Amino acid sequence: MKLQRVVITGMGALTPIGNNVEEYWAALLKGTSGAAPITHFNAEKFATRFACEIKGLVVTDYIPAKTLARMDPCAQYAMITTMEALEDSCLDLDRIDKDRVGVIFGSGIGGFTSMMESAHVFIENDRAPRFSPYLLIKVLGDVISGHISLKYGFGGPNYITSAACASAANAIGDAMHLIQLGKADVIVTGGTEASINETAIGGFNAMHALSTRNDDYAHASRPFDRDRDGFVMGEGAAALILESLDHALARGARIYGELCGAGMTADTFHITAPEPNGKSAIASMKLAMRDANVRPDEVDYINMHGTSTPQGDLSECLAIHNTFGTHAEKLLLNSTKSMTGHLLGAGPAIESVAILKSIQHNIVHPTINLSHLDERIPQTWNFCPNEPVSHPVNVALCNSFGFGGHNVTLLYKRFTA
Repeated sequence: MKLQRVVITGMGALTPIGNNVEEYWAALLKGTSGAAPITHFNAEKFATRFACEIKGLVVTDYIPAKTLARMDPCAQYAMITTMEALEDSCLDLDRIDKDRVGVIFGSGIGGFTSMMESAHVFIENDRAPRFSPYLLIKVLGDVISGHISLKYGFGGPNYITSAACASAANAIGDAMHLIQLGKADVIVTGGTEASINETAIGGFNAMHALSTRNDDYAHASRPFDRDRDGFVMGEGAAALILESLDHALARGARIYGELCGAGMTADTFHITAPEPNGKSAIASMKLAMRDANVRPDEVDYINMHGTSTPQGDLSECLAIHNTFGTHAEKLLLNSTKSMTGHLLGAGPAIESVAILKSIQHNIVHPTINLSHLDERIPQTWNFCPNEPVSHPVNVALCNSFGFGGHNVTLLYKRFTA
């Protein structure tokens, strides 16, 4: 059968450096760090006392207070970015077939914050146990997509994906495949995460995965730098409106770009550490390019997983070297996480927005805090250190790798009729 082409017609973003797409994009180009002392809880006793939190958000400007009682922050973030993406897409919700519209979101942790809050109440209450009747609704990850479908009446495929830091990439890839196969005309997809809480920070501290640069938090997220000491936790969400090309053209939609490939593999190496030689990461990039019928020398830009961990950054660089050979020297490479921190399962979604804005404007945002490139990384590679780079972007990859050995690469292209 002939596969449908899949395009992106709307975007929404809620990030530590901007509460909508345009604020986020402007902050990326300025090289803004989203890191600051943690305000969500008292982190005084923790080894890491900073993170990349959302700032200045008034949730009731978007969602009625009565509804908020039933939503974990991760579901709130997904709803807010969906509202922006749908408005941006100019979809006429009264004229489309809503049974052909799906919702697929990714989240690595889901309603973890609500579970933490409920546990605090239980432990501190000396009387009979008291739990909110909405607790399980808030904790279950699948309600993220459920809330969106209920609000808008979307009757198509509806679920979440959970693959640690690759969650949103899996969701976006699944959405692409379903539209390609004619199972839906439109899918709202992306990722969301709200995991800046005691258990997440404490757990990652126990693994020695987080930076502890408390006295210089603005420079703590430093992918590929020789002095990196771990990642910085982030929170937020992004939503994309994926649409079949025929459906988009029929309504005269603005098209940001085309999603042409998705490679998904597993390391089968270690539950948290990446495969040192990047074998499965190589496979995910090659599968995405094969999907899209794109040669390695046609790729202009890779938005890297680039978490700022000593082991992960090296493994990904080796995978790129073994995939692209000498062409790696011509690639533009960067890490959005240098500014936003690591949004875990939502990372691939906000990074996809950055890629699509790069395609739109032919400019690639910087990797900030890159002062001394790790000597084990090729010194001739262009990581866009500390300044944006103006350059045509026609083909771009988005790499996402998660605990459990999950690897996903998405391939975006400039749309041409």
